[in-house]
Amino acid sequence: MTLIAVGQLTSTASMAHNLRQCQVLVKKAVQAGAKALFLPEATDYIGSSPEETVALVKLVPSSEFVTGLREEARREKLPIHVGVHEPGLDSNKVKNTVLWINDQGEIAHRYQKIHLFDVDIKNGPVLKESRSVERGSQIQPPFETPFGKVGSTICFDIRFPEISLALKRMGADIITYPSAFTVPTGKAHWEILLRARAIETQSYVVAAAQVGRHNEKRVSYGHSMIVDPWGVVLADLGDNSQEPEIATAEIDHELLKKVRTEVPLNRRTDVYPEI
Repeated sequence: MTLIAVGQLTSTASMAHNLRQCQVLVKKAVQAGAKALFLPEATDYIGSSPEETVALVKLVPSSEFVTGLREEARREKLPIHVGVHEPGLDSNKVKNTVLWINDQGEIAHRYQKIHLFDVDIKNGPVLKESRSVERGSQIQPPFETPFGKVGSTICFDIRFPEISLALKRMGADIITYPSAFTVPTGKAHWEILLRARAIETQSYVVAAAQVGRHNEKRVSYGHSMIVDPWGVVLADLGDNSQEPEIATAEIDHELLKKVRTEVPLNRRTDVYPEI
């Protein structure tokens, strides 16, 4: 079994501030004996407008945030899975991506968010992620780690089981959902969706989440979770935003094997297409 940590923080528009918060989380993960740290979507920064989101973006090699995390990973020999922004092909947009920084401080995996949250309700909320974010176009195969194969998704991807089922078919043992869920949708659906994705893929689900007030316009739900393949919530960080926090859980490959053996999911691909 391998101990992993999920981290929770409140990112702002200051990358320097957010890096300091992450350094606290790295220290806590190392002290807990974790062998990897999973951080939320948009950990590098959260802007107060689409314009600010685009204005703040930096290429990864020149990002003090990413450089700082790479140094932490290398110094502590702690792999880090983290959501960041990268420049889009369109100069008016960014990429919402997740990076796997290995224990040598190298960027060994990259996934760009496929599903974007666009809502425009008459006399209700308007939130169009696509105004400033460029859609990804590819599911990335799960990558190897000492504790199993990890498949990456991001936040709104959670509402589309096709992506997690595809990752499971490609061999994923762990599926990640780094997120910045809104409070109303978090209260209604967050835990249910995470447990459903774990149960239907018979995989561990690791969901690091933003929490609390980022600016006057935006608040995140929190409740970073780790869920096992049986759908049991092993860790839940709640909605406390007073300081960066971690929670830990064991990745147990005997449990993975047991669940997949005792509840075999033999799909009828003669009746419906394989995902």
